[in-house]
Amino acid sequence: MRKTVLFVLATLGAVTPALAAPSATVDRTGYTAIAAGDLSTAEQRIVAERKIFPQRPELMLNLASVYHRTGRESEARALYAAVLARPAVAMDLPSGAVLSSHDIASRALGHQTQQIATR
Repeated sequence: MRKTVLFVLATLGAVTPALAAPSATVDRTGYTAIAAGDLSTAEQRIVAERKIFPQRPELMLNLASVYHRTGRESEARALYAAVLARPAVAMDLPSGAVLSSHDIASRALGHQTQQIATR
């Protein structure tokens, strides 16, 4: 199973945040920066990594999280839709559970839609 480092919409409660133990190397998924609240650094790292691996779901999900947190809802929704258009990938969560990239993206999209409808 593919292990990933992933951080998604923890503040919304829409999805359990995903986190595998970060490796000793540089965090290329932006998780550390997102967790620290440094969204600018996270975005820079993720965008740079996506130039190399544009279809990695953990990068798309983390960038969508940054976009959501910085008020760019349409960009976040587009990335969640892109995750759903790709094959599902198993994502390890900090709770020890495993969810598919599709489950995470679907939950995030559902929560965003619900939030928009309640405003």
